[in-house]
Amino acid sequence: MNRKKQTSGRRQHANVTISDVARRASVSPMTVSRVLNGQANVRKSTHAAVTEAINELGYSPNKAARSLASAQQLRIGLLYSDPASTFLSAMLLGILEQARQSDTHIVVKECAPGFDTDAVIRKLIGDGVDGIMLAPPLCDSRQAFNTLIQHDMPTVTVGALHEEESISSVCIDDYRASYVMTQQIIALGHRRIGFIIGTGKQSSSIRRLAGFRAAMKDAAIEVAEELVVQGEYSYRSGFEAADQLLNLEQPPTAIFASNDDMAAGVIATAHRHHIDVPADLTVCGFDDTMLAQTIWPALTTIRQPIADMSRLAIELLEGDIRRRRADGPRKAQHRKLDFTLVRRQSDAPVK
Repeated sequence: MNRKKQTSGRRQHANVTISDVARRASVSPMTVSRVLNGQANVRKSTHAAVTEAINELGYSPNKAARSLASAQQLRIGLLYSDPASTFLSAMLLGILEQARQSDTHIVVKECAPGFDTDAVIRKLIGDGVDGIMLAPPLCDSRQAFNTLIQHDMPTVTVGALHEEESISSVCIDDYRASYVMTQQIIALGHRRIGFIIGTGKQSSSIRRLAGFRAAMKDAAIEVAEELVVQGEYSYRSGFEAADQLLNLEQPPTAIFASNDDMAAGVIATAHRHHIDVPADLTVCGFDDTMLAQTIWPALTTIRQPIADMSRLAIELLEGDIRRRRADGPRKAQHRKLDFTLVRRQSDAPVK
């Protein structure tokens, strides 16, 4: 019986976070961190309040995290959802290059649909990471944001525009990029243009669809709703969406997919239907991942500099972590990088 009570107590203490201690002592999580790391710039009364809260709650700080707090090397956690995403592969190239240059340790952690996002983040924090980077679609996760803000954790997102005051972001102007690509397709003489939407809840999907609609409206071209099909940013969803579009009584002469994975699926479906790309069907994508250059025909697409975005995100996060360690002023930064329309062999004038 006693053993059960002791085990229960240890589990309860293991779930106590630095934020819980901060609330009990009526101080900030940063102040608790300074007490734990033995820093001298803490008033005696504050130190006593924090120590009392630690004892009352039974808080046991992670030893690895405490030792890392004063070490030079930073530990950054990368949370991802879709391991098959070509966007993630491009992200990793930039992340690992920047991390190598700055001697930052990257901890990669999966948080796929169905996972307990809160638990995954708490585990990373418990393991001693200094900051967290969110890859799509987690870059739009309100639940992840709330947990990270609660723990006062330096965070940056890649691939989504938002205005969080305590979470930085790096992205491109998805709306404008989609508008420019749609203009290009229209300039080739296409009027019946299919559009495949990305994952519904992602902000990039919403902005890319809005850019497409705006360009069509400005060109005085009505968008037939049968030509706008939902996808999921995956090859399979692009394949299936294209099958739906190409089986229409009046199929489109061009299809603009919201990312390269789906555009590759469109080209595969066109081949299955014995439709020549680009002679009979123009296909355009978005992202300019490695896939865009390896499929046939090579894909006309929007290049967002994913590796550069990732490098910048690491830099922003490293700066935020160092300011946090020095108890300096912290403010989220929201940066947009330039995009480029890259023409290859998958687009052509309408017949």
